[in-house]
Amino acid sequence: MPLLILLATLAFVASPFFVTNFAGFDPALFPVPQEDPPVQPAGWAFAIWGVLYAWLIVSAGYGVLRRADHPAWAAHRPWLLVNLVLGTAWLPVAERSVPGATALLGAMLVTALPALFRTPRRDRWWLQAPVALYAGWLTAAFSASLGLVLAGWGYLAETPAALVALVFALVVGLGVQTRLGRAPGYGLALIWALVAIATKNAAAPANLPVAALAGLGAAAVLGVVILRTRRRSGAE
Repeated sequence: MPLLILLATLAFVASPFFVTNFAGFDPALFPVPQEDPPVQPAGWAFAIWGVLYAWLIVSAGYGVLRRADHPAWAAHRPWLLVNLVLGTAWLPVAERSVPGATALLGAMLVTALPALFRTPRRDRWWLQAPVALYAGWLTAAFSASLGLVLAGWGYLAETPAALVALVFALVVGLGVQTRLGRAPGYGLALIWALVAIATKNAAAPANLPVAALAGLGAAAVLGVVILRTRRRSGAE
C-alpha cells in the first residue's frame, strides 16, 4: 500500500503533462458560457498546486521509506489511494465535461476528508499537514465547480450561483475545521481560496455580494482555526 500511494501520487502529479495547457474550463463546454465567473478564484490562487504536489510527493516518499509498516499510517491509506487515482483522471475529464469533472471533484472530496480524519497525530508535517492542505483546497475547488454548473446550465444567475457555492464551502469547511482542530492546514487552504475569490470580486467591475461573503467567510474560518489551535495548545 505505501508503494501504491507513492506511484499514485507520482501519476497524479504527472497528469498535467498529459493534457493540453489546461487553464480552467472551456467556456464553450457550458450551455451558458462562463467567461469570467465570480465563483472562480483569482489566477494567483492556483499557485497552491505547486506546494500541494511537492508536499504530497515528500509525504508519500516518507511513508515508503520510514512508515511503511507503521500501524498509525495504515488507516488513511485506502482513502488516499482512491483519491489519488481519481485525481489522476480529473484533468482529462475536465477538458471534456464540466459535470463529469464536478462529480469527480465531489468523489475526491469525500475520499480526502476520511483520509484526513484518519491521519495520526504523530508525523504531523510528514502526513497530516499536506493531506489537510489538499483537502481544504478540494473543498474550495468542488464548491467553485458546483457554482459553475449552477450558472453554466442556467439553474441560477452567476452571482446567486457563486453565493450558493460559497455557502456550501463554508458549511463544510467550518464543520470540518471545528471537528478537526489539530489540522489547521485545512482551514488555511480554504482561506486562501476565499481570499482569492474576495479580491477578484472586489476589483472593478466589483461584485460586492460575492466579495463580502467570501471575505467574511475567510474571517470566520480563520477565527475557528485560531480558536481551535489555542484550545489544542491549552489542552497540551
